[in-house]
Amino acid sequence: MAKVTIDNRTYEFDGKGKLLQFCLDNGLEVPHFCYHPAMSVPANCRQCLVKVGMPKVDRETRQPVLDEDGNPEIQYFPKLQTSCSMDLSDGMVVHTRRTDELVARAQKDTLELLLINHPLDCPICDQAGHCPLQNQAYKYGPEGSRFEFRKVRKPKAVPLGPRVMLDGERCINCTRCVRFTEEISKSNQLTIIGRGVKNYPMTPPGMEFDDPYSMNVIDICPVGALTSIDFRFKARAWEVSKTPSITATNAKGSNCFYWVKDNKIVNVTARENAEVNEFWLPDEDRLDYDRFNDDRPAGPTLSAGSTQVPVSWDEAYEKAGAILRGASGDEIMFIGSAQAPVEDNYLLVKLANHLGAPAPVYIPNLKAGAADNWLVTDDKTPNAQGCERLGVLPVDASVVKPRIASGAVKVLYVLNEDPVGAGLASLEDLEDVEVILHHHHVTNKTLPAASVALPSAMIVETIGTFVNIDGHAQRVRPAKAIKSMNRSLMMETDRSRLDEHATPFDRWSVEDNKIDCLPGWTSIPAVAARIALSLDYKGPRQIMDEVEQSVEAFRGATYDAMGLGGVRLADIGAAVS
Repeated sequence: MAKVTIDNRTYEFDGKGKLLQFCLDNGLEVPHFCYHPAMSVPANCRQCLVKVGMPKVDRETRQPVLDEDGNPEIQYFPKLQTSCSMDLSDGMVVHTRRTDELVARAQKDTLELLLINHPLDCPICDQAGHCPLQNQAYKYGPEGSRFEFRKVRKPKAVPLGPRVMLDGERCINCTRCVRFTEEISKSNQLTIIGRGVKNYPMTPPGMEFDDPYSMNVIDICPVGALTSIDFRFKARAWEVSKTPSITATNAKGSNCFYWVKDNKIVNVTARENAEVNEFWLPDEDRLDYDRFNDDRPAGPTLSAGSTQVPVSWDEAYEKAGAILRGASGDEIMFIGSAQAPVEDNYLLVKLANHLGAPAPVYIPNLKAGAADNWLVTDDKTPNAQGCERLGVLPVDASVVKPRIASGAVKVLYVLNEDPVGAGLASLEDLEDVEVILHHHHVTNKTLPAASVALPSAMIVETIGTFVNIDGHAQRVRPAKAIKSMNRSLMMETDRSRLDEHATPFDRWSVEDNKIDCLPGWTSIPAVAARIALSLDYKGPRQIMDEVEQSVEAFRGATYDAMGLGGVRLADIGAAVS
C-alpha cells in the first residue's frame, strides 16, 4: 500500500486524494480557509502551506539516492505547497508547522496579510466565539499588528437577499460562498466584484440572493462577512448550547444543530451527514423553529362544557383510562403520527392491540410540487416511513370520515395530529365522541373537542427514532428542557457548555420557557396502566431494542448502532419478504 510521511510519522493510503483532506481525516490540524471538501479547490487563501518533498531518484539507475545513513534522500519542492491542491503520492514526505519553522512563519505571515484590512470588531461580530479566522489568528498568527494606516473600507450591513447580510470589510475572499452558488445550489446568484483588497461578494446587477439554500453560505463563511438576518445579534456563541439532531420540516430528516438560549430554540444550522444531507440544509429547515417556542400548551386539560380546565397529569390519565374502559375495541379509533417518533407509535400500536381496536393509522401531509429533488420533499412529515414500518398506514379518509360522522367511533385517541385541521372530521362530528388528544400547539383545531388533552413533547424535547424518506433511521435528543425532566431526558440532554445545560444549575435557564408536556413514551404507558396494560420500560432505548428485535423492518436500528449518523434500514418490501 502507498505511504506518505507527515511530520516524521508514516501513514498508509489507498487511491487518490488531496493532502489537506488526508491530514484532516487523520486528525492532523492544518489551518485553512478557502478549502471545502464538497467544492472545487481554488487554493487562494494560502493558509494551508506545507513543505513537500519526494525521494530523490538517480537519473541513470532510476534507483533512490540514499544518504550516508542509508535512508532515501528527500528532494523538496523549491517553494512551499498548498496542501489543499496537492495530490498524495507514494513516498511523499510532508512537514507542517509542527516540524518546520519556514511553514510556521509562512502561515503567520499569511495571517498578518489577511488581518491588515480586517476590522477589529470581534466584540460585535456574530461570528465571534466560533470564528475560524479568530481561532487561527490566536493559534498561528502574529501577536500584534504592524499596520498603522487606515484600513480599506467596504460596504457594511448590506442585505444580499431576504435572509443573508453582508459585512464586506470582513471578507477574506475565500470564495466559498460564490463556489457554493456555482457548484452546489447552481443558482449563480453570487460573484466577486472589485479588485485587489477592495473586492467582496455581491449579487449581479438586478438579482437578489433568494436561493432556497442561501443560508448555507453563512455556515461555510470562515469569518463574519455573511450572517443571518434572522439570527443577527440575537445571541453570542457562549450564550447558547447546540444539540445534534434532525429537522422535522419534511421527510428528508436533514441533520442539524439546534441552538438554545434561555430554553428557547433560537437558531438551526447544518450538521454534516454524508448519507443524508452532506453539509447542507435548506432555508425552510433553518427558519422553521418558532413553532418549538410559541403558542405551546400549558399542561394537561379536561373539557368542561366549551372550555378546557387545567388538571394534574394523574387526573388526566385517570379520565383517559375511564374513557377507554367504557368503550369496546371496535368503537375506538387510534390515530398515530408521522410527527412522532417510532417509540411513541409502537406503544400506541400495543395499546390498540390490547383493546382489540383496529390498527392505528396516520394522517399524511403531502404538498405536491414542493420537492426539489434534493433536500426538500413533498412529504412534510419526518417519520412516515417509521409509521409504515410499524404497520401504521396512511388514513383512508373515504372510510374514516363516514365512520366518525355516523357515530360508529365512540372514542378517538389521537397522537400528535389534528383530525379537524386535516379535514377528517368537523367539531360537530366530534360532539358525541370522547377525544383523547396528544397535541403540540394550543392552536390545534381539534383541541376544543378534546375530553382529555395530554400535551406531547416535540422533536426538540424528546428522545426517539425517526426514519426518513430513504429508509435512514436516526435518533433525536432533547435540545431544550421541559418542566418534568425524567432520568432518560436528563441523561440525553446535551451539555456543550461549561455549566450544565437544561438543569437548575444552568445560569441561562428560564423556568417560564419550560413547557408542561411529556414525551409519548412517558404518557402512553401511564394511560395504559389505567386499563391494566403494563408498558413498563426503563426508557426509549429499551423500547427501541424491542422494536428492533420484534419488527423485521427495523432490524439493526438500535440506539448504539444509530449513534449520531443513523443507519440505513433494509427496504420495506425486502424486510417484509
